[in-house]
Amino acid sequence: MNPKNTISIRVLLVDDSEVVRMGLCALLDGADGIEVVGEAAGMGSAVKLAVETRPDVVLLDIRLPDGMGFDACRQILAKLPDTRILVLTSVAEEKLVDESIRAGAHGYLLKEINAQGLITAIHDVAEGKSVLDPSITARVLQMVKATPNSKNESVMAVLSPQERRVLALIADGRTNKEVAAEMNLAEKTVKNYLSTVFEKLHVTRRSQAAVLYAQLHDRP
Repeated sequence: MNPKNTISIRVLLVDDSEVVRMGLCALLDGADGIEVVGEAAGMGSAVKLAVETRPDVVLLDIRLPDGMGFDACRQILAKLPDTRILVLTSVAEEKLVDESIRAGAHGYLLKEINAQGLITAIHDVAEGKSVLDPSITARVLQMVKATPNSKNESVMAVLSPQERRVLALIADGRTNKEVAAEMNLAEKTVKNYLSTVFEKLHVTRRSQAAVLYAQLHDRP
């Protein structure tokens, strides 16, 4: 563990390329506040190792020899709902982005990202934020726009004023802890509000809710 931090973010690496895993290990082992707790080259081994090591963040490639990353994402979150999943891939196909977000991924980055950007993203995801590559954000917005606005607006209208305020802060990138401080609420209360918001908006993750909110409240 890095002596500069008493608490490290435990990261599990999942990528079929040994060279990529070695490079990520070299990068992350030297990063403050991050500890690599395991490596997996496939979907099956990723799920098994996640259960064994209970990582805070899983850095997950989308295409694996024995399946797809979003299937691993679903299985890991079913067993470890508090684990955060950050997709790191060279693939930016709309269908795969869609599947990953629907599977519950908390972030989707392309491998072109620089070292500091990746380290920052891991910290952000671990803190409860959602992270999307700029080019991916455009695709997610497009997916949201595929649903008629009238339907989205009618769903948004069922939110209470307090629920809308929580959602607005989440859309601004605040963590649950930051929302709780801003609204003078317990963090558990914020989580309860979010659960209700997700149910009403028919989404499963904060990234989906945030994008939906942003699309309906487009500001210059």
